[in-house]
Amino acid sequence: MPPARTAAAPAATGRLADARVDVLIPVERLQARVDELGREITRDFAGKPLVVVGVLKGALVFLADLMRAIDLPISLDFVGLSSYVGKETTGRIQVTSDLTRPIDGLHVLLVEDIVDTGLTMRWLVDRLGERHPASVSICALLEKPSRHKVDVPLRYSGFVIADEFVVGYGLDWDGRLRNLPYVGVVRG
Repeated sequence: MPPARTAAAPAATGRLADARVDVLIPVERLQARVDELGREITRDFAGKPLVVVGVLKGALVFLADLMRAIDLPISLDFVGLSSYVGKETTGRIQVTSDLTRPIDGLHVLLVEDIVDTGLTMRWLVDRLGERHPASVSICALLEKPSRHKVDVPLRYSGFVIADEFVVGYGLDWDGRLRNLPYVGVVRG
């Protein structure tokens, strides 16, 4: 069930002044869900060597909050992928940065901002599987099941949302609006 939409955000200033964004998931709901996910991950990976891999750039804010909610010794790494220009996917996945350490024998938790078509996550899970990890799991802040083109087994999902273009809490529109503290829908 999609989250209930709340009132429009206060008027933006400066570089955000030309965008109207309606709040979809407010700060309080984000933090409560991130804390829940952290507890689930802590329980599920207790006693296992866990490397948390953030998918740049969109997952950065979510990852920062999530890793503080995980009460385990973790390793941290990043992978950079790109498949969007503006509001549209290009259909091509570009690796902008790769892992810095081997993952063989480790449990990998991919932290992603949003799973839309699933194509990027499916591609990444397949590529990481070639590196012989003990397991690969996905934790996505948001998912849009109505847009899935391939099956992607999300082990952890923050929120299921409708097919709307969202920004904030790390998600961007052409590099802008990542710094909004909530998840919102761009209007106009």
